[in-house]
Amino acid sequence: MKKFQRKAVKFVKENNLDAPVEYRALDLVSEAGEIVKDITKSANYGNSPGQVEVKEDEIGDLLFSLFLLAEELDIDSEQAFNEAMKKYEERVDEKGDPGSK
Repeated sequence: MKKFQRKAVKFVKENNLDAPVEYRALDLVSEAGEIVKDITKSANYGNSPGQVEVKEDEIGDLLFSLFLLAEELDIDSEQAFNEAMKKYEERVDEKGDPGSK
């Protein structure tokens, strides 16, 4: 994951696409919204739940935005992911469920 974060940052620098953290956060939410829109439309607004479709590049756009937000916040995305996995694994070990409640 660290490799992908560096690749996104390199692209941004090479193409003069620097932006403040607030913009990165808004972009992340916008990209997530596009995925939700694809799911909602393809499932006919819940009437056809087995028909869910999301374009692969939309997931890529979301990851790109997430890596850039992580960079703006000085967070190593790979380390953050590993910490989250450890948290979920500990929850399963302690209570048999990864949920926070």
